[in-house]
Amino acid sequence: MSPIPVSHHAAVGSPDLPRCPIMPTYGAPRVEFVRGEGSWLWDRDGNRYLDFLSGLAVTSLGHAHPAVAEALAEQARTLLHVSNLFATEPAGDVAVTLDRLLGGGGQVFFCNSGAEANEAAIKLARKWGGHGRYQIVSTYGSFHGRTLATLHATGQPTKWEGFQPLPEGFRHVAWDDLDALDAAIDDTVAAVLLEPVQGEGGVNPASVEYLQGVRRICSERGVLMIVDEVQTGLGRTGRWFGHQAADVVPDVVTMAKALGNGVPVGACWANAGVAAAFEPGDHATTYGGQPLAMAAARAVLAVMEDEDVPARAARAGARIRERAEALDGVESTRGAGLLIGLALAEGIDARTVAAACLDAGLVVNAVTPTTLRLAPSLLVSDDEIDVAIATIEGALP
Repeated sequence: MSPIPVSHHAAVGSPDLPRCPIMPTYGAPRVEFVRGEGSWLWDRDGNRYLDFLSGLAVTSLGHAHPAVAEALAEQARTLLHVSNLFATEPAGDVAVTLDRLLGGGGQVFFCNSGAEANEAAIKLARKWGGHGRYQIVSTYGSFHGRTLATLHATGQPTKWEGFQPLPEGFRHVAWDDLDALDAAIDDTVAAVLLEPVQGEGGVNPASVEYLQGVRRICSERGVLMIVDEVQTGLGRTGRWFGHQAADVVPDVVTMAKALGNGVPVGACWANAGVAAAFEPGDHATTYGGQPLAMAAARAVLAVMEDEDVPARAARAGARIRERAEALDGVESTRGAGLLIGLALAEGIDARTVAAACLDAGLVVNAVTPTTLRLAPSLLVSDDEIDVAIATIEGALP
């Protein structure tokens, strides 16, 4: 057995341990964070970092938001868990708000993560489709999760290696290609699954024409349109949900990251006609929708609506892109709102730049070898944006 890298000891915050008891499913961490406030993080040595990754678009209101922290503390003192065999507060409030933000007429299943939300959507589509209609069509470059089903839904074959055989029932087509999508749909297909912006795939936004074309094809061919808004949902793209920029109405929408601002929670929304395919016993979760997660989500949504975070994301995103595009070494920008990819000039390694940014106190990540991903808090200030751009400029060769 290979020895565990010493640097993985930082994962448990105790460098002096004789061995690391955590599986090395991630690369060895270079920094151990111990505290956060707003857009800022502090490491164990007291160094301060500007967080422009937000835990992969999770802490969209910033770290330790007081309204969310207070809601969590109050709920922890009141009721944590009783199982979904019983009703609890405040899941109903959260479901009503999400349904309203999605246009109404739907129902919500709560779970613990984006992968679980997509699993629920896949099962719902198969149940809705009936016997023989089980295929899900997704796109190359997509990312839908790490469970076995969502891994196969993910259109990145390199991530499948080592996990064969994968569950049946998934096929992939070229991104932003309506002819390829149309050709892939036959009588065995129950649904199309796609992201409005491919986040993990490199921050690749779908065009308005593509999303509208997908909606048309799904309606004409009698299959569900499932939109994965796990990373893009709840204000991140400058709209409440990314698909709304194309003025389309999906049949199913999944979401997670921003909903709990750090508390694990996911949700699968479906229009009531599709949701009716699920009957008691068809799907379940032990922790999904439990009071602590729902208290966090209710507080998050209240702050988001008070602060009009979609409008803030649109303004802040425009400021970042304008300044970033003026930097030597940044070839172009892409994305929407505050989910931004910086395409670096030829010969510049995004991983090297991300590492230099971290050394200089800025958290970003290299989502591809040539692209930096920026996903700051939706409440990020203009001054913080200027600090981030200056740091990136200093990190570029």
